[in-house]
Amino acid sequence: MAQALSRWLPLALLTLAAFWLRSRDIAARPMHSDEANQAVKAGELLESGHYSFDPHDHHGPVLYYAVLPVAWCRGQRTLASLDELTVRLVPALAGTVSVLLLWLLAAPLGRWPSLAAAAFLAVSPAAVYYSRFFIQETLLATFTLAAFVCARRWWSAGGARWAIAAGACAGLMQATKASAPLFALAAFAAFLATRPRPNVPALRRPVRDGLIGAGSALAVVALFYSSFGTHLGGIRDALGTYGEMAARLRAGDTGHEKPWWYFLRLFAWLRDGALVFEQAGFAALTLAGLGVALAAGTPLLRWAAAYSGLILLGLSATAYKTPWHAIHLVPGFALLAAGAIGALSRSGPGRVAAVAAAFGVLGMLAFQADRVTRAYASDARNPYAYVHSSPDVLKFRALAEAALRRSPGGPVRVISEEYWPLPWYFRGLGHVGYWTVPPAECDGALVIASAGLADGVRSRLHGAYGESYLGLRPGFVCVVFTPRP
Repeated sequence: MAQALSRWLPLALLTLAAFWLRSRDIAARPMHSDEANQAVKAGELLESGHYSFDPHDHHGPVLYYAVLPVAWCRGQRTLASLDELTVRLVPALAGTVSVLLLWLLAAPLGRWPSLAAAAFLAVSPAAVYYSRFFIQETLLATFTLAAFVCARRWWSAGGARWAIAAGACAGLMQATKASAPLFALAAFAAFLATRPRPNVPALRRPVRDGLIGAGSALAVVALFYSSFGTHLGGIRDALGTYGEMAARLRAGDTGHEKPWWYFLRLFAWLRDGALVFEQAGFAALTLAGLGVALAAGTPLLRWAAAYSGLILLGLSATAYKTPWHAIHLVPGFALLAAGAIGALSRSGPGRVAAVAAAFGVLGMLAFQADRVTRAYASDARNPYAYVHSSPDVLKFRALAEAALRRSPGGPVRVISEEYWPLPWYFRGLGHVGYWTVPPAECDGALVIASAGLADGVRSRLHGAYGESYLGLRPGFVCVVFTPRP
């Protein structure tokens, strides 16, 4: 009993800590425009029961379907009743599961190094921040780890069931986001470059198992993209999204262009005024683990080094970069950092240094994770709060409700080149319309116009209006026109 307690209690406590970091005050941060867009789609699926994949959107349907059981458990059946807690619980739960999956993947490193790898992921600022963010990236990272765990189990033990499980996880990756092939191909290439001698008895029928796994992946992909058989055209459209992605990358000038070293900097040292965001200790352990892998590392460490290098190369090769992609680097880096801890602890004096290094780095990561998810959750200086919505967006709903109480027929007009996340905050309200250019008739119970379109709106208002200003996101201000009594 005592032995079982000592084995499982640390992992249980780590899992609880990971979930706590990912779920506390989860609804407090304003919705990012991307979150709001995804949440409205999920709410429409919840309300109508129907989803049709759009080939112009390279995000798959899994995220939206994953919301359904959480919403049902919380008694929510409509878009209007859906809230931030429900939608953000989906990535929070997935992010917690990813900690357990990394622990399983890291098992060959030993008991304590595998726990260290999971702990590094549990408190990683990027992993924690985006596990509280309703976008596809955390689910994609979790399904990727699940596919790796199942594939390794198949490689070591054989059997069709592990091939089916690995294929299903790969299918979930693809049905989550179209960038999934990058991670699958990088993992396979790293495996070919670092693979140990094959376990021939375990792989008695590799061709059969491979075909079964591929069939499992295709079945999952077809199931989700066809909306469970109700929209078969979605399977065809899923292929068309790659053309859209290629066209977007070729066009350039997406607004997301970054230098090649962008992701490396996120794991090093960032200063903005008096604020410092840094992971220098974690980066040092990762580099030490890379040295261990290159010198005399285990197959897993060598694979982690090759895989992390390929992913870093792939993410850095294009100018298009957003910070949430950084979470795909964290598991590989955590494995390497844990490898350094394991190598350091092989001698008596080294154990003390290993424990000190592990807890020192974990403490700093936890401190940074707390800062980026609480005090600076939507601060423009936070490197993970990327073009984030201003806290002012929380005020728009009350203004619209007050306007519709005064004039039940409305309308509330939103006239702006960009207006997300307002459709999320105005969900359930009637008589709300959106325009990207001023319409002929601009009067309304409440008129919200971007600063760039405000003069055009003023020239078309016939009543008397008071004016106030609210921010939508950094550098984007809206003028709020309120009718005077």
